[in-house]
Amino acid sequence: MKHKLLDIARRLLILLLVVWTVVSLVTILIEFVPGDPATAILGDQATPEALDQFRRRHGLDRPAFFASYNADEGGLRWNGMENRYVDYWRALLRGDMGNSFRTDRPVRELILSRYGATIQLAVAALLVAISIAVPLGVVAGTNRGNLLDNALSVIALVGISLPSFVVGPLLIYLFAVWLGWLAPSGRFGWSSIILPAVTLGAALSALLTRMVRSSVIEEMGEDYVRTARAKGLGESTVVYKHVLKNGLIPVVTVLGLQLGVLLAGAIITEKIFNWPGIGLLLVEEGINKRDYRLVQGCVLVISVTYILANTLTDLLYRRLDPRIRVS
Repeated sequence: MKHKLLDIARRLLILLLVVWTVVSLVTILIEFVPGDPATAILGDQATPEALDQFRRRHGLDRPAFFASYNADEGGLRWNGMENRYVDYWRALLRGDMGNSFRTDRPVRELILSRYGATIQLAVAALLVAISIAVPLGVVAGTNRGNLLDNALSVIALVGISLPSFVVGPLLIYLFAVWLGWLAPSGRFGWSSIILPAVTLGAALSALLTRMVRSSVIEEMGEDYVRTARAKGLGESTVVYKHVLKNGLIPVVTVLGLQLGVLLAGAIITEKIFNWPGIGLLLVEEGINKRDYRLVQGCVLVISVTYILANTLTDLLYRRLDPRIRVS
């Protein structure tokens, strides 16, 4: 019991530390990007009074961090706890992510309206990757060294090498423009998710194929495989019931870690396919408009989702192999 409590406390501490680090780094970066959010949102024709009112309403008239440089006062000036950075974390502890600079709507509301689309795309990409990688990896692993194995290895290498901004437009041209089978962009039905899911899952499927192949090859040399064959079990039963079950343990770990990569990669994919998820919200409404609160909120949600996915992966990892214990 004591060990479980310590494990929970350790995981919670890591979660808080990662979230604080990620959001703080993003805050520092966007604060140092040249430009004024008030001018970016209100436009160059806005009056000085309107710009000042905008800055006061969103707290932009306050210092960004604990210290600021003031040339008139001859150097750094200590701001104490009266700054935007501290204000943000105080509000966040109350569950308030602040309001968008551009729309004045709560950031939490904007993110929740897009969060489902991003998770849907990430899960669909995972399913695409698994459905491609597992059968191809098993075929390559059970045919080690022959022509089929070499061909699949080349395909996997090409898949890893092609970035999503190359695969995405190519799929749009082939299946949306030329053949006219699928929707090129947007989120209007089941067919509209196929192209972005394949784009996002293609590189992951290539990586997983190589991992499944390596795991199958390693497991095929174990004693339990020879025992199963000696009992007269068919080769497909040996491979899919015994070898694959044990060989998928390291693959599950990679899947959990890759969910964060999918969320990050979804930013590019959502932009290509105009998919209304957090990635598109982050780029078009947050970064392009210098909407600090929206950028901070999107990064916060993505980092928390990534951490929770890794935690679930650890639990599933231990479920697949009871011998594994958290040290």
